[in-house]
Amino acid sequence: MGNVAVITGGSSGIGKSTAQLLSKKGYSVYELSRSGKSENGIAHLTADITKPEDIKQAFKTVFDTEGRIDLLINNAGMGISGAVEFTDIEQAHRIFNVNFFGTFLCCKEALPYLRQTKGSRIINLSSVAAPIPIPFQAFYSATKSAVNSLTLALSNEVRPFGIKVSAIMPGDVHTGFTASREKTEDGEELYGNTIKRAVSSMEKDELSGMTPDYIASFIYRISQKKNPKVLYVAGSKYKLFVSLAKFLPVGLCNKLVGKIYS
Repeated sequence: MGNVAVITGGSSGIGKSTAQLLSKKGYSVYELSRSGKSENGIAHLTADITKPEDIKQAFKTVFDTEGRIDLLINNAGMGISGAVEFTDIEQAHRIFNVNFFGTFLCCKEALPYLRQTKGSRIINLSSVAAPIPIPFQAFYSATKSAVNSLTLALSNEVRPFGIKVSAIMPGDVHTGFTASREKTEDGEELYGNTIKRAVSSMEKDELSGMTPDYIASFIYRISQKKNPKVLYVAGSKYKLFVSLAKFLPVGLCNKLVGKIYS
């Protein structure tokens, strides 16, 4: 019996590229998202990752069909941008519900099944914005920092069961995520053009960034490692940035980031 992978947000971008690669490598792949369709050997299950009942039913369906789950990839996510003081509380709740609590729910519902499979894995998609928070993307950065903390703690909790947990922090990636980001320039009369310049600079980097296929290959390599690290940075120059951030004084690093996005 072949390995079984479940990936959230697999209908586009990094998720779709990863699902396709895993399928080519012989996995039975199940893609969870609100929209999508089964194609090219990838089975689509309609599920909203912010709804516990959807997630519970999706994992039950996979296990009842396959009798095992070997790999969970928490990829689904959303982005917002804007000044902290002009961010609606509902918008802040929504991004945490998707990026953090969605990841938590999938881990929670998958673990009873993963525990039954020797050598099972969880890979969470984080971001370089976790160790290097970006101005006017405070809430996105915060959700990814929370994902890293969840990953580190969970890794220790499930080690006795032989389950390996990692988070991958990509730098800029060229996907539809850029166009789908929820942006607000409220407060422009106070902040001037800083909000627009910061977001435009970030999106320019994304549009010239790494390909989804590159990140998919990175994810696959990590999924095959016997003893994976807990945290990974994807992209050579981003590894350098994160390494520098570890050694520079926090205040200096933060000022440099502020200048980049000012």
